[in-house]
Amino acid sequence: MEKLIRVGVDTSKSVFQLHGVNCAEQVVLRKQLRRRQVLEFFARLEPTKVGLEACGGSHYWARELRALGHEVALLPPQYVKPYLKRGKNDALDAEAICEAMSRPRMGFVAVKTAEQQAALMLAGRRDQLVRQRTQVTNSIRGYAAEFGLTAATGLDKIEPLLGRIAADGQVPELARELFGDYARDYARLEAQIRAIEIKLMAWHRGNELSRRLTKIPGVGPVVASMLVMKTPDPKAFRSPRHFAAWIGLTPKDHSTAGKTRLGVITRAGDEALRSLLVVGATSVVQQVGKSRGNPSLWLIELLKRKAPKLAAVALANKIARIAWKMMVSGEAYNPARALAGARDKAA
Repeated sequence: MEKLIRVGVDTSKSVFQLHGVNCAEQVVLRKQLRRRQVLEFFARLEPTKVGLEACGGSHYWARELRALGHEVALLPPQYVKPYLKRGKNDALDAEAICEAMSRPRMGFVAVKTAEQQAALMLAGRRDQLVRQRTQVTNSIRGYAAEFGLTAATGLDKIEPLLGRIAADGQVPELARELFGDYARDYARLEAQIRAIEIKLMAWHRGNELSRRLTKIPGVGPVVASMLVMKTPDPKAFRSPRHFAAWIGLTPKDHSTAGKTRLGVITRAGDEALRSLLVVGATSVVQQVGKSRGNPSLWLIELLKRKAPKLAAVALANKIARIAWKMMVSGEAYNPARALAGARDKAA
């Protein structure tokens, strides 16, 4: 086979499509492999650059191909899409990957280690359990309201509500039995969430960077852990703004003809990480409203001009930028420096 300089691989559960080019950019490889044939094929191939879309299983294949001596590039699917010709099939997808990875300014996804993926699995499990608990509590509240029983918001109001339901003789026996099922589900989910959070806190305490990030106002152990887990290579971002844009906290740009038009935030990137940052920023904004904490002059002035929700999103953007700087530089959070920077900008 003629020497390859790039191979694009379109992956699936069982069928893999390959598209390779030589130094003259001529197509010299079009091949379909079964899953069991992939590593055997690349083991025989001279070390080359291999591109895959960042999707389910891609980090596993990236690690395996790297172990065989190949240089692996993971591409975001949305960056590959513009290079896809009319129509769609596995061969065209592999060709688009091969073309996209050749672009000098293409952005790539950092390959995660097995340990990093295990940590992300821990965070994902917690998120899943919290969603299930929310579904159960919403069902309990909704069904209880059908029998004239309501409760204030908050998880601490669920168990008293269940107690009132069990003691209310007006609730039919069948309904009380079903509420009992919900109560058992709720207790089970609470226990599982506590167990997961113990593991998450242990991971946080064992990671120096995660502990350092919690010094930022609005960043707790869960947010810090997620920032570290989901950013295995912070230096892959050229600037703090690129990092904030990756999370989806920067405004949409609709500028043209020299006129700048900025819209709402893009909401691109990781929804869970963005949501956690906004929740953390919201807690800081609420403390400012209660005249607590030591807020920066920038935040105080911002709250005079903007609604609290908008200020929280802007603060989440700022938190993301500070976190990127700390991850890249290895520095500790310096509140005096942050406050001085805010005063300089205000002046």
